[in-house]
Amino acid sequence: MDDFVRNKLTEWNHSKLIPIFEEHEIDTESLYLLNEQQITELIPKVGTRAKFEEKLKLLKDERNTANPETVNSSAQGRPSTSDTSDKVKRKSDLQDESSQCQPPTRKQRLANKPGSYSEEIILSDVKDIMRCVHQKIPPQDNKLNKFLTERISDLKTDKKERVGVFGKTGAGKSSLINAVIGEKDLLPSGDFRACTSVMIEVEANMQNSKYEANIEFITKEEWKDELWFSKNFLGDNADQESDDDSRDIVEKLSALYGEDWKNKSPDDLMNDRYFKEIPEFLLPKEKILTVKTAKELSAKLVRYTRSDPKDEEGKDIKRWYWPLVKCVTIKVPNNDLLKHVTLVDLPGNGDRNKSRDKMWKKLVGSCSTVWIVTEMNRAASEREAWEILESASSFMGNGGQCQHIYFICTKSDLIKNSKHHSTADVRALILKRNEQAKKEVKEEFSKLKEIKKHFSDESFKVFTVSSDEFLEKNYLDPDDTEIPKLQECLQDLNDCHSETLNYVSGAHGILSLIQGASRGGGADTKTAVYTVLQQKMRDELDKVRKPMKETYLGFEKCLSEGVEKSKSSCEKDLKSVINPNKSGRGFHRTLKCIVEHDGIHKTKKGKQINLNMKLSSCLTESIDEEFKKTFPNEGKCGPFSGVLNSFSLDTKMMKEKTEFKDVELQLIFLSTEEEQIKTKLNKIIRERKKTIYSSLTTTIETNMQKCYDEAKQIKGPGMLNDVRETMVKHVVGSKNVMFQKAKAVMLKQLDDLMKYILVNLEKTVQKSIELSLKTDGVSIPDVTLELVMVKNHYKELQGSPDEEPLICAGPPSPAAAQLTTN
Repeated sequence: MDDFVRNKLTEWNHSKLIPIFEEHEIDTESLYLLNEQQITELIPKVGTRAKFEEKLKLLKDERNTANPETVNSSAQGRPSTSDTSDKVKRKSDLQDESSQCQPPTRKQRLANKPGSYSEEIILSDVKDIMRCVHQKIPPQDNKLNKFLTERISDLKTDKKERVGVFGKTGAGKSSLINAVIGEKDLLPSGDFRACTSVMIEVEANMQNSKYEANIEFITKEEWKDELWFSKNFLGDNADQESDDDSRDIVEKLSALYGEDWKNKSPDDLMNDRYFKEIPEFLLPKEKILTVKTAKELSAKLVRYTRSDPKDEEGKDIKRWYWPLVKCVTIKVPNNDLLKHVTLVDLPGNGDRNKSRDKMWKKLVGSCSTVWIVTEMNRAASEREAWEILESASSFMGNGGQCQHIYFICTKSDLIKNSKHHSTADVRALILKRNEQAKKEVKEEFSKLKEIKKHFSDESFKVFTVSSDEFLEKNYLDPDDTEIPKLQECLQDLNDCHSETLNYVSGAHGILSLIQGASRGGGADTKTAVYTVLQQKMRDELDKVRKPMKETYLGFEKCLSEGVEKSKSSCEKDLKSVINPNKSGRGFHRTLKCIVEHDGIHKTKKGKQINLNMKLSSCLTESIDEEFKKTFPNEGKCGPFSGVLNSFSLDTKMMKEKTEFKDVELQLIFLSTEEEQIKTKLNKIIRERKKTIYSSLTTTIETNMQKCYDEAKQIKGPGMLNDVRETMVKHVVGSKNVMFQKAKAVMLKQLDDLMKYILVNLEKTVQKSIELSLKTDGVSIPDVTLELVMVKNHYKELQGSPDEEPLICAGPPSPAAAQLTTN
């Protein structure tokens, strides 16, 4: 069974048939060839069979509409095997090697729109072909066979886009997500208060037709540390409800333990009896919930993702487990919008729990699009939404890969005194207010200098939506609610055309190498081409190396300025955090939290205090502009991705020259390998740049650790002043080393990335040149037929579906030539 068949069965709500189809080796080709008797044998139950037959009929009709011409590859490209000579026998033997694994014989035409189901068929066909070729390669220990085996295994089509969803409690995030993905009852909302610490991922269930939730907990050790801190913090505070931090801790402990926590020690509170309903927390492993409907899953998830209810609903729940939850992954069946997209409901800031905070940063940094959700009224002036964007902007921008920010104003249908107006008048009022809100929000965005360091005006869009109106249609058409626009955005992110093209291109190159190697001959031409390519590679590597080196020097200059500014302002920056003109009576508890959590404290209201980021702010500000130019999130320009993308051996031009016709297939392989390595290195650049950017703050945090550890030990009267003096002494005493070290670490990581790119680019290209021009395949199979099919698929994906089927590039291999002449 291939991915296409598996996906179709899941889409048709026939996931239970997957094991049966796997057992009978039903792939894309055989799915279309199933007759009535065979379907009856596969699916004995009449009801299920009738539904399946209807779905299959529609699929066949759709294929015939999109692909009016079905080409039989064996009729067009397969040489005659009627001759009984030894040459014919050799060809038959070659085909018999994979009698259990023949490549598909139908070539599907590409529908007009990239990303259609026809691309799924093409991808499935090519995967089947490469699986068969992989099995046909002899298991001999030589360089070429080993390389071919590895390269076929390395072909991938992984694509997963993340969309981060931020917004304060009550802004309508859950209702928005439910409406956009077409699952009204999925995420709980309304009567239950959202828990601000739990991260929720919503993705497609590609395995079966059930609704599932994977619940990941923090570790026992982390919870025990949190208990000790909480008990000590409250023990020092006579009035346990006097401030936000105390109320936050009380709410968390009460949710899990009721009143028991008040008179028990942290060790007592770790007793297994408190966790008997969640044994996964003790093991530790994920807890998995599996149900048939979204509504069932929502009901089961409440105690893991929500706080106490506002009314009587949920009062029978004795224990709420959200304080122990790190992340929940919800899997939704039969949802095309989530096929390659994951929606992530995120807290506005990181978390005081280290593992949650680390996961938060990782998830935010991996989002290609971010939604900021706020209510329509006061959308432009709502400070919490802008504060969330400001606090997360560095993790999304220079420290992440976000390309688009969508500011989403919810509940746009709420108009005062709407009952006194006609439906048409209400619609007009809503649309007029929506346009005014968009204008005001864009004007506000243009004023935010810190955010503009990471994002341009072009990356920012405003949507005015109504989830209720999208479903109820009282005043607005569905398009007026702008929910369809958000759905279209998700559909664009789902487009896998580039990934499919990359896979098929890689397969085309590999097959070209096999066919070229099996042909042999052309030694003089190979030597001449080898010499040309060696010089071209050296020249191109110099073009990559030079701008990278210039960038390194530019960063060195910026960071040197940042170091000097940091040394002169660090005392002031430190005191703005540890001595912010607040009364000592309440602030000593906040400072205690900052110290206890290594410089990071998230207040109940959601605002984060991060001393490490404050101390490194002059360093990051010094390189922000340069960093954005060097590593743009679009990834197509700059002195790293930009110069890498321009690297070229000019094999396409060489291929057109008559004198190089003997090595045309090898040049095709080198061209595709060039694109493969550039794609791979661009992904590495995207990930490594996040670590490079965050290294400034990470180095400062490491240096401050000794200071935090000393401050944690300070107790009793005068604690506030003693902690402050300890921290000031440490920062002043280490400022000449600390900031210089941060600079050195960033430059080292930048230099390591430069070397990695150059070494791997040269190594991969050199190896490809050696294998294609200095190696002949004496024991590899003839792949004439496979190359014809994959080349036709490749041409279709490039946008030439109306061309005639292609013949194999270059003259046929000796074996194929002899077969066709006999």
